[in-house]
Amino acid sequence: MEYIQVVGGLVLLVIAGDMLVGGAVSLAYRLGISKVVIGLTVVAFGTSAPELVVGVDAALAGAPTLALGNVVGSNTANILLVMGLPAIIFPFSCYNLEVRNNYFIMLLCSVIFILLCFTAPLHWWQGSLLLTLLFGYLFHSYRETRKTRKLAREALEDVEGVPEKPLALWKSVVYLVGGLAGLVFGAHILVEGAVVIAVDFGVPKAVIGLTIIAIGTSLPELMTVIMAAKHKHGDVAFGNVIGSNIFNLFAIMGTTAVVAPVPVPKDFITLDLWVMLAASLVVFPFALRDKVLSRTTGALLAMGYIGYLAYLGRHISF
Repeated sequence: MEYIQVVGGLVLLVIAGDMLVGGAVSLAYRLGISKVVIGLTVVAFGTSAPELVVGVDAALAGAPTLALGNVVGSNTANILLVMGLPAIIFPFSCYNLEVRNNYFIMLLCSVIFILLCFTAPLHWWQGSLLLTLLFGYLFHSYRETRKTRKLAREALEDVEGVPEKPLALWKSVVYLVGGLAGLVFGAHILVEGAVVIAVDFGVPKAVIGLTIIAIGTSLPELMTVIMAAKHKHGDVAFGNVIGSNIFNLFAIMGTTAVVAPVPVPKDFITLDLWVMLAASLVVFPFALRDKVLSRTTGALLAMGYIGYLAYLGRHISF
């Protein structure tokens, strides 16, 4: 049954990812909103839903450090794995003025979060600060969208992958909501089945948390980026990753810290937080200029993530 769950989850993720990108791009066209803003907000929030569920559940269950590990691990995976694997299949350029600006916002968010971790444990006031910064970011995105409505509509007219006759507004919303729901449910059953299989094979739970949970909750982002790259929407792909990372740090960790204090283990201060920041800096050249993320670069990013997991596995005490 668990194997059926894994296969079913993967199939659902592929279908839902295609629906999500199609709905998001059509919605952006219909409303005259930049597709990058859609990726940075609606799509990013939806694909971060699995991390949010894990974070709140972990806090309520008395294990808030699981939420911290999931967020930091997912953010690292989002850059190295989620950007790397699609580039191996469909090399793409992710440069866009909005992407570049929001990339620097993501870097600032990462630095702020790391600094807050030095004041750990994270209590309600740190969580409230993170949530306040999130609302500030959303307000900023809204203001930028109002400035670029006309330019966005003109730019979308010649984007490859946008149908000659975009979906009706109501159908775009249905595709968007259906895609988000499918991604969340697909990720849930996939992770659930994978954990059972791992336990059956005697894989320690600590390794499951560091690998399956972090990667599993990043699968919605992965499938969305693959579909976006396939349809030549590289800026949507990178925008989704940037938005998801910001939501992970501010929305998920903010909510978790408000629900329960979050201790920050020493290993996170000395290693994992800095790996997360370093991963974000690796893609700096692609955010700064119109440069194709090639198959070779994608493979190097993916191998970097595998190397990080291998390093973690060697230093875990059971």
